[in-house]
Amino acid sequence: MPVSDERKIILVIRPTRLDELIARFNTVQQAQFYVEHLGADFSDYLAEKKRCEAAITEVEASLRAVARVQRLERRYLANFVFGADDVVVVLGQDGLVANTLKYLDGQPVLGVNPDPMRWDGLLLPFNTKSLPRVIGEALKNRRPIKRVSMAKATLNTGAVIHAVNDLFIGPQSHVSARYVLHAEDREERQSSSGIIVSTGMGSTGWLKSLYSGWIGAASTLGIEHDRATLDMSFAWDADYLRYFVREPFPSRTTGTSIVAGLVSESQPLTIVSEMPEHGVIFSDGIEADFLEFNSGTRAVVTLAERQGALVV
Repeated sequence: MPVSDERKIILVIRPTRLDELIARFNTVQQAQFYVEHLGADFSDYLAEKKRCEAAITEVEASLRAVARVQRLERRYLANFVFGADDVVVVLGQDGLVANTLKYLDGQPVLGVNPDPMRWDGLLLPFNTKSLPRVIGEALKNRRPIKRVSMAKATLNTGAVIHAVNDLFIGPQSHVSARYVLHAEDREERQSSSGIIVSTGMGSTGWLKSLYSGWIGAASTLGIEHDRATLDMSFAWDADYLRYFVREPFPSRTTGTSIVAGLVSESQPLTIVSEMPEHGVIFSDGIEADFLEFNSGTRAVVTLAERQGALVV
């Protein structure tokens, strides 16, 4: 019998690359033909799947020894109703931890690395061997928690989307986004390839690449700059966000004077869409989970009221 019947553990997993190929090509043999026909090493796909399945079996056995367990695939995260007292164990890559956190409201999350030889695991402090010790402490709220600030976009249609790493606001395809940007008591009509709003956790990802390109271009063109600005990372629990306008285009009707800055409780970011179609807002790189952002739609971007809770 489980040691605890009071709390439930949700085990979040995702398909391996081979699982996704089988779903696409129907059989392992057809997947193998496809991969090898392109000159890739199919044995790596097999090894990854074997290790992942072994990790799932080992982790699920450890968890069932102490509590009730429900397995949940990533594709069902958006529609799953988590209990207030659930403990969430994420077995996968860092991105799966971020994807999971944005659907939670303070439930503790344990990131478990299924294959430390393959994945760096910045958000995966535990492995299959350390989990049995840690999960008991987590169920009793005896593990330290690292708080993670989130971003939130609220539309005048009533729709809301959260982000653990970053929000993208712009065109669904490779066309220009047109909108009116309100930031820091300033307003400007712009045409760009979109706006990125980053949290502290996301500041070492997409935001960093944008600043790196900015600094690199300035160096190439001989424009003086302070290379210290390249490191724009900030604390995961910071009480602010950073935004960056990608490739703003100057014209008779659009400007480029508001291109980067802070978003805080007292200083929200407001964007009014002027795109007749194909305008979107998505978060954490999940393009399939998006809000439509077309003409007349207003988005107010702020810090989310809730924070993620990472067990460390």
